[in-house]
Amino acid sequence: MNDDAIAGWVREALGHTPRDPALFTRALTHGSYNADHYERLEFLGDRVLGLIAADWIYVEFPNEPEGNLSRRLNVIVSRETCAEVGREIGVPERLILGKQARDDGARHSDNVVGDVVEALIGALYLEAGLEGATAFVRRVWGDRVTRQAQAPRHPKSALQEWAAANRCRPPVYTLGARTGPHHAPRFNVTVAIPGRAEASAEGTSKQEAETAAAKALLEKLA
Repeated sequence: MNDDAIAGWVREALGHTPRDPALFTRALTHGSYNADHYERLEFLGDRVLGLIAADWIYVEFPNEPEGNLSRRLNVIVSRETCAEVGREIGVPERLILGKQARDDGARHSDNVVGDVVEALIGALYLEAGLEGATAFVRRVWGDRVTRQAQAPRHPKSALQEWAAANRCRPPVYTLGARTGPHHAPRFNVTVAIPGRAEASAEGTSKQEAETAAAKALLEKLA
């Protein structure tokens, strides 16, 4: 895609007319394609998204303690949520990838799509300021912030609490094989409550795999 085509998509998907289309081209460019890629913009956008989300839930849930707000924030800014948003606005089809990354399926990677969403927020912040970035995040995140009446419990915390309540030893996480290319790794993790049960799961990071394994074990124990 050329800069003009990307500028048209940015107007439609982000609600912003780019002054510098090349900035948004960079936000969509993977390191396998060009040395001028999205990582610096992702660094900025990650912090901008965190601030917008923290302010949003601070106002939306005025009676909740810090721990509940933190759990809500972790879900809102997670790689999985960013990737979900990215797919809704058409990021995968517009990724600029090198041949190896294309062949390895980077277009479908939560890591890559989620990172690019953060990079786009970074680019939007540079051109439209915090107000413009906030308008975009509030529009595309929508009811993801407000639809849960109670702050979600992280599966690893919930599993730890289950073990304590049932007088079991704490969960033990074991990292198995790592597969896939460098830009789209897959981690396999097994979690066990010794003497009771175990479950395994995969993820695009060790943390994601541990979370998925804890969730799977909770479902097994329910």
